[in-house]
Amino acid sequence: MRIVLITPYGRKHRNGNWHTAARWARFLREAGHTVRVQVEWDGRPADLMLALHARRSFASIRAFAGRFPARPLIVALTGTDLYRDIREDADARQSLELAHRLIVLQERGPDELAAHLAARTRVIYQSAPDIARRPAPANTFEVLVIGHLRTEKDPFRAALATAYLPEHSHIQVTHLGNALSEDMAETAELTQNRLPRWHWAGEVPHATVLKRLARAHLMVISSVMEGGANVICEALAAETPVLASRMPGNIGMLGEAYPGYFPVGDERQLASLMSQAETDPDFYTALLSLARSRRALMRPEQEASRLRQVVAEFEQTAG
Repeated sequence: MRIVLITPYGRKHRNGNWHTAARWARFLREAGHTVRVQVEWDGRPADLMLALHARRSFASIRAFAGRFPARPLIVALTGTDLYRDIREDADARQSLELAHRLIVLQERGPDELAAHLAARTRVIYQSAPDIARRPAPANTFEVLVIGHLRTEKDPFRAALATAYLPEHSHIQVTHLGNALSEDMAETAELTQNRLPRWHWAGEVPHATVLKRLARAHLMVISSVMEGGANVICEALAAETPVLASRMPGNIGMLGEAYPGYFPVGDERQLASLMSQAETDPDFYTALLSLARSRRALMRPEQEASRLRQVVAEFEQTAG
């Protein structure tokens, strides 16, 4: 089939949406489909549209549905879609109604949707290939935070947590990610000066992120809103346990029984978990064991198969 894949963020952004779009395009091309990746639909005919982000891609979604109402339209929902926009934004809600299928990126996603929408929803976990472990740094318990500095990620929670670590702790926290505003950059610089256990490395190449992840002892994801973070997939691929804010998008990735959750916005509890992971081998082993069990859901072959199955539902009727 001729597929147009809409992502609101192009190659230059190099964020989670872009990585998802690039990976999905590859999976579909490998299955024999022709795929065009566009930030906004250019109007050229396609047998199927797959759009990432209900709100940001709404103009393309509406235009395609208007011109080809019988052709399949699939919309993948991000964290801001699921946990904010579909409650507040009319465009996002209309995108849901126009879609023939909805995709969510973790198992708790359908809980946010009305029954008639949940019935047409499919779960596709994102994925990452195996990442070989690298030697951990000597005399340091390395903790990573990965992602752009933006409000939805609560990016300074791990930094604040370092103030509550025991004096004898060897934990050092490094944040890898670009500041998306001058205010965020200024806050990062100020925080780095005041909290010596926290370092902001800024934007680094993705390959460098994976190398750092492969030697880290922990990764922290402190988001207040998350649709299904690809950095969790990468951490599990590197056998790096995760400490995560207890909110639906993270629970949907790591499972209800995972022991590494802290309340959203609670740096004291995060500090306690970080310290426990550093000093309690049984706790660290439990984190690693459950992370390995969830890893099976997030392998590239699983993601590719689930995506191709969603598209295959429409192959007989497309065009």
